Amino acid sequence: MNYSKIAFTDAVKDFQEHYGSRASYGRMENFRYTEGLTEFETDFIAHQDNFYLSTISESGYPYIQFRGGPKGFLKVLDHETLGFIDFGGNKQYISAGNLVTHNKVSLFLLDQAAKARLKIFAEASILSIDDHEDLFEKLNLKDYKFKPERIILLKIKGYDWNCQQHITPRYTLEEIQDEFATQHEYINKLRKENADLKAQLAQK
Repeated sequence: MNYSKIAFTDAVKDFQEHYGSRASYGRMENFRYTEGLTEFETDFIAHQDNFYLSTISESGYPYIQFRGGPKGFLKVLDHETLGFIDFGGNKQYISAGNLVTHNKVSLFLLDQAAKARLKIFAEASILSIDDHEDLFEKLNLKDYKFKPERIILLKIKGYDWNCQQHITPRYTLEEIQDEFATQHEYINKLRKENADLKAQLAQK
């Protein structure tokens, strides 16, 4: 896999040449190959509860959709394959319709707390749940109370990590609660001790 071979078109290379970055990115294009996702990418994907999916419409315009769910709803099936369940939503079916005529997609995964972002090029397939029951069982979110409509399978063609520049750190409620768990325990302990002392004084 080589992300640069896909991303660096002739027009892109012209810009790189003009602004002086072509030499370094040329080395990346010629020498940075991967055999697929490593444990690092697999772990990163497993901890995400959202990503952005870009598809291409028949009009030629790109369409970006936010996909969210429980952590790990986008599953790594092997080092070059991702999959997720497409649940019922607002019934516009823009992404699904786009995939029928153009299966090339881009995924953007952003962890703002860690200031990390992963970009993925892939080719997508829409699969029937009834015809792929074993795969559905691997991808299904049993406690997620939304209606599954189809399976989206993604064959990875390339991926790359972005730098941390310009990412504003933001934290989920869960991350904040975890960070302050020890302080909350200590405060609750002090409150109990204070209540016990008040009760003892009241008895005198």
